[in-house]
Amino acid sequence: MDQENAESATACPTPPIAEAEAMPDEELLYDLADLFKTFGDTTRIKILYALMGADLTVSEIASLVGATQSAISHQLRTLKQARLVKFQRDGKNVIYSLSDDHVYTMLAQGMTHICE
Repeated sequence: MDQENAESATACPTPPIAEAEAMPDEELLYDLADLFKTFGDTTRIKILYALMGADLTVSEIASLVGATQSAISHQLRTLKQARLVKFQRDGKNVIYSLSDDHVYTMLAQGMTHICE
């Protein structure tokens, strides 16, 4: 394997184009599987979907999702650990948003996929 391919195999590789390309490190594959597990909860998907439209507080998310603030806070902790949401303080309020455009893209692509 040449040096360029060796570096890409240890970094964040792109999906293989040909069968001969190297499998990513086990740790990267574990992290990817863990990321997708995070999407395996309907409440978390509802939270992410709500945040696709606007930055929101816990109480706003709870109202939109139809869950308690405690339940939303619990799920937001998981989403923060997965780096899918971020937050900023605004006085006493904490405003949540999607971490970046990749999260929006994953959700939009997933919705497109299931609607085809």
